[in-house]
Amino acid sequence: MNDKDITDEQWRERLTAQQYATLRQGGTDRAFTGLLLNEKREGEYLCAGCGTALFHSDTKYDSGSGWPSFTDVMNQEQVTLITDHRLGMVRTEVKCGNCDGHLGHVFPDGPAENGLRYCINSSALTFDDD
Repeated sequence: MNDKDITDEQWRERLTAQQYATLRQGGTDRAFTGLLLNEKREGEYLCAGCGTALFHSDTKYDSGSGWPSFTDVMNQEQVTLITDHRLGMVRTEVKCGNCDGHLGHVFPDGPAENGLRYCINSSALTFDDD
C-alpha cells in the first residue's frame, strides 16, 4: 500500500497523538520542546510517518528558532513545497514527498550558500544514528 493511500484511522493507529496532530493535521510543536531540537549525533532524520530519509545531521544547525533547523534536504524529490497562506502570512510549507505529512516550513534566512532554513517539527521526525 502506498503511504498516501493510508486511511485516517490507520494513521491514528500508527502515530502518537502529537505526531498525528503535526503530520496529518498541520500542527506544530511548541518552541524549544521538541525531543530532537538538541540532537547532536551524526545520522539521518526520517519522516515519523513513513520512514523516508529527509535530512542528514551535517545540515542541522542551531537557528535559535526553537525547532530543529536544517540548511538542505537529502534529496529534493523527498519533499514537496507548498505555498501556505495560513495565519495571515505567506510561508512555504514542507511536506514529506512520500506520505504527504506536514513537516514544517522553509524560510529564506538560512546560513548556507542556498540561504535556506528548513524549520522542522521534532514530532514529524525520527532519528537514525549512523
